[in-house]
Amino acid sequence: MRKQPMLRQRTTRLSVTAAIAGLTFLLASCGTSADTPGTAAPNPGGRVAVSHPGGISVLDGTTLELVKSFDSEEFTRLNPAGDGRHVVVTTTAGFQLLDMNEPKLTDLVVDAKAAGHVVRHAGNTVFFDDGTGTTTIMKSADLATSEEKLPASQHYQAPSPHHGVSIVLEDGTLLTTVGDKSSRSGATALEAHEDHWHATAESKDCPGIHGEGTAADEAVVFGCENGALLFHNGSFEKFTAPDQYGRMGNAYVSESSPIVVGDYSNNPDAEGYLLNAVVLLDTEKHSYQAVTLPANVQYTWRDIARGPGDLAYILSTDGSIHVLDPKDGSIVNEFPVIKAWEGPAEWQDAHPAIVVNGNTAYVTEPATSTIHTVDLTTGKVGTSKTLDAVPNEIALNVAAH
Repeated sequence: MRKQPMLRQRTTRLSVTAAIAGLTFLLASCGTSADTPGTAAPNPGGRVAVSHPGGISVLDGTTLELVKSFDSEEFTRLNPAGDGRHVVVTTTAGFQLLDMNEPKLTDLVVDAKAAGHVVRHAGNTVFFDDGTGTTTIMKSADLATSEEKLPASQHYQAPSPHHGVSIVLEDGTLLTTVGDKSSRSGATALEAHEDHWHATAESKDCPGIHGEGTAADEAVVFGCENGALLFHNGSFEKFTAPDQYGRMGNAYVSESSPIVVGDYSNNPDAEGYLLNAVVLLDTEKHSYQAVTLPANVQYTWRDIARGPGDLAYILSTDGSIHVLDPKDGSIVNEFPVIKAWEGPAEWQDAHPAIVVNGNTAYVTEPATSTIHTVDLTTGKVGTSKTLDAVPNEIALNVAAH
């Protein structure tokens, strides 16, 4: 591994530009819309975007009726933009904006060689390009009003491209991962100073750093292959896993709870597939534990969401949502929703997923090409709708906290 220079001794040029979408992305809509761009009023029940092979469907968030569908690439990833209007579609051209209100698959693309993570926090939408190591920061409110061009953006260039993630905090601090094409080692905190970024804190004690989540009091957690890394009140703190290999790759958080729920694997050969344990990291008590779940509760990275009561809702291979209390890791309820399912052969393969908006969970069932709504306060399945294609990724046009 090539040694990286100490970030405290390096300054990087800071670019604030009016980023213009110079790419006209050649994706044809399956239908046409008579609406003037940006004039459609938001649907009170929200809308749901579902990707499927070669396309994306926008559904009404209450009825699950198809609003409009679009052609896209064979496999696309979906992320909320955090502006209450758009969903970000990751394509080979970059981060493309899907206007969920109109709806319209726009020509607005944040250019990226390998579009990766999108993070929404503190009024910012932050894009990370794995292919170049570039972080692009936009104000979510500006993104919401974008019509013909993208809003002004701020950039940070990492020393080396890597599969990374960045987040901007309330005070403007940029937290970003450190790594190269072969490995990732930790994270750094940076402050903007007119024409450059200055590092204020760093940690190189997080091998394989991946995933990010922000808990109460803006405590930010990253996953490591041997535990987790916390950034809070200006400094980093490492938590060590009980196993030599104890990977947390995703953080499931509520900004009103100090406890982070993370996925957990102690088997490097099974990374990313069916899991049977979770991490509970209390950012107030500075405690970390890995909890083994009941044998019938198995899940993937797509199958945990936080919801009512700051509880964690795990969509298991037995077809039920198992409700976990993060305070002690106990399962406090079970809601049968779909038929039992098997784990994917590859992480990209379509398999059940759960996302939550308020008290409502949206659950996909690829085996039957169906999507369901579930009231998480009662466990009752509300609406079920059969789609014309097998659902894969799912995202909502919700605003960030």
